[in-house]
Amino acid sequence: MPAFKAPAPGFAVRFSPFHENRLLAAASQHFGLVGNGHLLVLDLAAGGPGAAPTPVFSFPTSDALFDCAWSESHESLCAAASGDGSVRLFDAALPPAQNPVRLLREHAREVHGLDWNPVRRDAFVSASWDDTLKLWSPDRPASVRTFRGHEYCVYAAAWSARHPDVFASASGDRTARVWDVRDPAPTLVIPAHDHEVLSLDWDKYDPSILATASVDKSIRVWDVRSPRAPLAQLAGTRDALLARYAHHTEFVAGIDMSVLVEGLLASAGWDEMIYVWPFGTDPRAM
Repeated sequence: MPAFKAPAPGFAVRFSPFHENRLLAAASQHFGLVGNGHLLVLDLAAGGPGAAPTPVFSFPTSDALFDCAWSESHESLCAAASGDGSVRLFDAALPPAQNPVRLLREHAREVHGLDWNPVRRDAFVSASWDDTLKLWSPDRPASVRTFRGHEYCVYAAAWSARHPDVFASASGDRTARVWDVRDPAPTLVIPAHDHEVLSLDWDKYDPSILATASVDKSIRVWDVRSPRAPLAQLAGTRDALLARYAHHTEFVAGIDMSVLVEGLLASAGWDEMIYVWPFGTDPRAM
């Protein structure tokens, strides 16, 4: 499947949970430091076999976009994390003049991460450089709850795939924290790394397993029932790799795996390229 040239360096890419050929991407000029952002919806099949992905929705924003997320309940609704501290909701079924359909301004600094609840499906969480996280419902003009506890920028948040009220967050304070939406304080604090924690995700089959990634170039796997030490650590070694792809020429800032098509991956990089390819193949040869 051919690559797509984005209008700016890519920061995030997400497969649709409803349509196997639909992809959401966030890009920002000048690597997110200054300039505009772009939210893109790409159709991977509109041009037929071998054709480049076709943009079906493109919306420029006045500030950088650092992340994006599809709604789990509405097939054309999506959210974008903005450098001006706002969360913007878009409906890809509406023309650009009618978007964004909602502008949520509560964070005091950049919003760097978003994740939509895959279990309850009626809420999403935002992570910000103002050290907080916020719970939102797309039907409400204000946040449902604010979560405080981190001591530095919060870079990412991820919902549990099994528990509708549980999510985790990654922060520059070197911790990962587990939260329950019914409690504004974290239920668990994990001193996850010796340096900033940039991202994390839950095991989709075991609700107790959490993986964290840090600027120290390591990935650690934790059992939240007994988090005194990691279950495993990958310290920048290639020994455990199943495959390595070197198709981007700049930092890879976003990656996603399809929940509808087995083995289908997408990546977005600062080289302004978005690639989609099946696992085990060379993205540059597609």
